[in-house]
Amino acid sequence: MATDHPFGGQRLLPAFRHPKELERLLKTEARWIVMLGGRLGLLQSLVKLAADHGKRVLLHADLIDGLKNDEYAAEFLCRQIRPAGLISTRAAVIRKAKQNGALAIQRLFLIDSGAIDTSVEVAKQAQPDLIEVLPGLLPQWIREVRERTGVPVIAGGLIRTREEVAAALEAGAAAVTTSRMELWDGWLGVSP
Repeated sequence: MATDHPFGGQRLLPAFRHPKELERLLKTEARWIVMLGGRLGLLQSLVKLAADHGKRVLLHADLIDGLKNDEYAAEFLCRQIRPAGLISTRAAVIRKAKQNGALAIQRLFLIDSGAIDTSVEVAKQAQPDLIEVLPGLLPQWIREVRERTGVPVIAGGLIRTREEVAAALEAGAAAVTTSRMELWDGWLGVSP
């Protein structure tokens, strides 16, 4: 495994929404996993359970039920919940995650040329550790975001096949996030 890879060489980042999906992930070889929100009252126990099984959680701060997504929430998450990193569309959350020693991943939605230009400028100001681009089906934009920001890119959203995972990785994505359990099979040592 490459030591300079942001996830120790792990190329597929499984994303889960429900505790039952986490139970399945605890049995895999994946070291890094993505938690797509959840209820505020359950976060700490789920992050701890994952950590007890050697998993590092990247928590999507924008999708947490019962918590406003701002820099104060980010500080709370970093200090109390203690995920390995935070994912957010908000620059203030990204900056606060970095200040608190968490991996900061800025999520960018590539909906049109103007949105891409704006997102790139926001990312340059926030200086995230990584950028997640959605949808991840656009290899040319994975390359362009990486080149324009100088930040490693994760591809996510709408990726449904192994071929799409491979195309995103070939385009230069450091990793691919997916909540599709059928794509976890084979990549993470998962049995259906």
